[in-house]
Amino acid sequence: MEDIMESWLVLSRAPGLGAVHIRQLLELFTTPQNILSIPATELRAIGVPEKAIRYLSDPDIKAVEKDIKWLKQPHHYLITVNDDNYPRLLRELPDRPPVLFVRGKLAQLQRPQLSIVGSRNPSHSGRQTAHEFASALIRAGFVINSGLATGIDYCAHRGALEEGGITVAVMGCGADKIYPMRHKQLANDIQARGGALVTEFATGIPPVPENFPRRNRIISGMSLGVIVIEAAQKSGSLITARHALDQGRDVFAVPGSIYNPMARGCHDLIKQGACLTESIEDILEELSGVIGPGFIKKQLPTGPHVLQAELDRDSKILLECIGHDPISMDKLINLSGLTADAVSSMLTMLEIKGLVSAEPGGLYMRKNQRLY
Repeated sequence: MEDIMESWLVLSRAPGLGAVHIRQLLELFTTPQNILSIPATELRAIGVPEKAIRYLSDPDIKAVEKDIKWLKQPHHYLITVNDDNYPRLLRELPDRPPVLFVRGKLAQLQRPQLSIVGSRNPSHSGRQTAHEFASALIRAGFVINSGLATGIDYCAHRGALEEGGITVAVMGCGADKIYPMRHKQLANDIQARGGALVTEFATGIPPVPENFPRRNRIISGMSLGVIVIEAAQKSGSLITARHALDQGRDVFAVPGSIYNPMARGCHDLIKQGACLTESIEDILEELSGVIGPGFIKKQLPTGPHVLQAELDRDSKILLECIGHDPISMDKLINLSGLTADAVSSMLTMLEIKGLVSAEPGGLYMRKNQRLY
C-alpha cells in the first residue's frame, strides 16, 4: 500500500490496536507503510492482537475509501501525530490518537485552549456559569473546547460563539456524524465561525458509550486546564478531570450548593486538590506561570451590573431572602413578611433585572452577578 494517507487510515481502523499500541509500533517501524509490510509472524511475535493482524493483512478498503471521500470535502482534514498541525499538548500524551479527523480551521488547534465540561442536566445557575466563564475566557484570549454534549458543553460552546470567539468540539463518533443530532446547528456554527470539530474516529463509527471516555482524554489533552461545572459523583465530566490530572493539566472545580447532587462531583475534586474556582481570576492566576504575563488580552468584562442600591426597600428585603439555593414563593412570603401579590410582582422585576432566575417547580434563586 503506497499511499501514505491510506496507510494511516488502515492503521487507525485496525481492531484491537489502541492508541498506545500504535504508538509503540510506530516507534519500532517508523511509518504506517512499514507496519503494513511486516509479516504476520513478526507482528504476532511482538504481541499484536490476532484480530488486528488479520485486518492489517486484509483491510476494509471500502471503509477507507469512504474516509478518503469525506476528506475530499472542503475544510476536511486528516492530521497525523507526525504533522505540524497536530495539537502540541496532545502529542505529549502516551495514549495520543495516531490520527485526528478535523472539520474547520486547523490553526485553531495550536492556540491555548481551556476545556469546560459538566452535567448534561445542569441547573439554570450551572448553565449561566458555563456561558459566562466561556465568554470571559474568550475575552482573555483562550479557545474554549468541550464535547458538543447537552447541558454544560452546549452552554460553553454557545458562550464562546456569542462572545465572537473560537470554540472546538471534540466528538465521540465518526467524522461524518454529529451527536447529538439536535446540535447539528451548533456544530455548523462552530465551523462557520472559525472553530473546528475534532474526532479520532473514522467515518461510519457510531456514538457508542465506550467512545466517550476516549473522547474525554482528547478534550483534556488539548487543554491547559479543565473547568468542571456541576458534575455528579459518577459522570463523564469526572472522567475528563481524571484524565486531566493524569496528564498533568490543571483542574478547576466550581463549587455549588451542598443540596445540589450535581455539585458533589466538583466538591470531591476540590477535596482531591482541584483548584476551587469562584471567578475567572482564579483560573488566570493558576495558569500565569504556564501562559506567561503577556498572553492574557486583559479584555475582561466591565459591563453594567444591577446594584442593590437601585432597589427599593421591600425589593432589597425580598432579595436578601433569596439565596443561591432554589426557594419557593411560599417560603419567600413567610421569610420576607410581604404579601403574595407584592412578592410575585417583585420576583418578576428582579428576574427582568437579571438578579433572580426562575427554576423548574416554581422555585427561585439568586443569579451570579459577577464571575470575574
